[in-house]
Amino acid sequence: MKKLFHAGRVFYGIAIAGLGAQTIYDKDFPYMLIPPVPVMVHKLVLLIYFTGTILFITGACIVFQKWIRSAAVLLGFILLVVFCLYYLPYEFLATSTYLQLGAWDNAEKELALSGGAFVIAGCYNAKNENSFIRFIGNLIPFGTAIFSFTILSFGIDHFLYAKDVAEYIPSWISNRIVWAYIAGVGLFGSGIAILLKIKIQLIPILLGSMIFTWFVILHIPKVIDAAPGGERVGETTSALLALAYCGTAFVIAGMMKNFRSHS
Repeated sequence: MKKLFHAGRVFYGIAIAGLGAQTIYDKDFPYMLIPPVPVMVHKLVLLIYFTGTILFITGACIVFQKWIRSAAVLLGFILLVVFCLYYLPYEFLATSTYLQLGAWDNAEKELALSGGAFVIAGCYNAKNENSFIRFIGNLIPFGTAIFSFTILSFGIDHFLYAKDVAEYIPSWISNRIVWAYIAGVGLFGSGIAILLKIKIQLIPILLGSMIFTWFVILHIPKVIDAAPGGERVGETTSALLALAYCGTAFVIAGMMKNFRSHS
């Protein structure tokens, strides 16, 4: 279980560092990081480079366990602030589809990353934290619930938009619509089980294994086959998100074994 915990932490850290490197290389935010409007925000090059650098450094801190609790809790807080102060107003004021769960897909993806950061932060002891980090550290206990809520929401999406999900499954897999529903059941059931602390070690392991399987057989081939440019950028982001969710699930499994590490 200790190895699984560390593998999950490394997966999450690599994903965050990868999103940071992608942000710098593409000179734009990952598609799920902030809403598309106002457009001017996506043209602020200095902000883009700063964001990419912060993501990359934070991911590296998580991978190499350097100032990991502070880095993770700060990341979780920033992502949560973006969700609350940017995504919520955007969804309710700038769109007319806020009653459709699918319209919240990108917001949920960011929220899942926030939950994952809090989950990782909660596995490390506080050392020499300043007052601000200690204050926002009060959000750490909500990390698992935040992540679980987004996972069950993704499961609902698999039912509401099963045909679209099926199109994303590799063509060599038969009965793709059936697999879309199976994946939906797995996501929804895992989210509920983790929230209610049912089979709290087994379920996160199964969830992480399922998502890692998607990462290998679905996301990586999509990245390789995608056309250079915007399509490949989007597929790379999706692959990194899958790796982060997989990592978070494995960390939860290890955390529930009462395994604690030290930075």
